[in-house]
Amino acid sequence: MIKTSLAAVVLAVFATGAWAQNTPVGAWHSIDDKTKEVKSEIVITDNGGVLSGKVVKLLRKDARQDAVCDLCTDDRKDKPVLGMEIIRGARKAEGKDVWEGGKILDPENGKAYTLRLTPIEGGKKLEVRGSVFGIGRTQTWIRVTN
Repeated sequence: MIKTSLAAVVLAVFATGAWAQNTPVGAWHSIDDKTKEVKSEIVITDNGGVLSGKVVKLLRKDARQDAVCDLCTDDRKDKPVLGMEIIRGARKAEGKDVWEGGKILDPENGKAYTLRLTPIEGGKKLEVRGSVFGIGRTQTWIRVTN
């Protein structure tokens, strides 16, 4: 009985760990499109099925830690990029491991784009697609592991 219970607990822990990785929730390193170096760390959280993401670290060598979003046009105008919510309102698509319907902000140009998040490679990477009228770009973020 104890062996069966222990085996069930171990299986549940492994199953939960695998499932938890196939989600955008967690810490991610964004990669600069041009230089391919780590740009920032973003933490994505789930609040009742709605995802949001904040910049928690600016990691580029030349990053200004006091940078503000002077090109933003919404409530984030002139606010610090460090700590800024750049992902808002994404929800899981029914029957798919895709989160969409939200917006992602590029603090460098102040523009918000329609968002789609797709975990790949078992949740080790995240395809982040920002678009306007179907035209956009996809970045691949890397999950931060401790």
